[in-house]
Amino acid sequence: MPVIKKSPKKTPGSGRSGVQEPSPAYTSDTKEVSILKVVKGPENKLTGMEKMELVEDGITKQSLEALKQQMGFDYDQLAQVLNVARATLINKKTFEKFNTDLSDKIMNLADIISYGFEVFEDHERFKTWLQSPVRALGGKKPFDLLHTSFGRNEIRDLLGRIDHGVYS
Repeated sequence: MPVIKKSPKKTPGSGRSGVQEPSPAYTSDTKEVSILKVVKGPENKLTGMEKMELVEDGITKQSLEALKQQMGFDYDQLAQVLNVARATLINKKTFEKFNTDLSDKIMNLADIISYGFEVFEDHERFKTWLQSPVRALGGKKPFDLLHTSFGRNEIRDLLGRIDHGVYS
């Protein structure tokens, strides 16, 4: 897997000194948006308390549909990642809320996705990476690890290493 690098952005006067700074996490082709469409910015920028309040209030099926659409997931993939029966996801009405446990998994997934969008600076690149074997994960696809809290933590940690340039 190739090393992912953010494109450098020249600072004023950097033409002479050669000093470059990393570009902002979001370039013109991506926007800081909520994956679940419940807050103004990306979920990975929320505090733990803000996430907890949203989870305790319950995530609606409408919010899950927004995540599903942005990622191009089908219900089978969502059921696999969220570790629930497909019918649990399908049978919920649009504005009905999921229970706290499932809302927590959905928020956690949205948090990872929004962080991935930020790190990769391109939604399609992140989606491709999720479905590709990664050496740092023992040759496993990141998507295949998202169904457990430990797997999600591994993905988040790996995204952090990529973001800080220490990807192995």
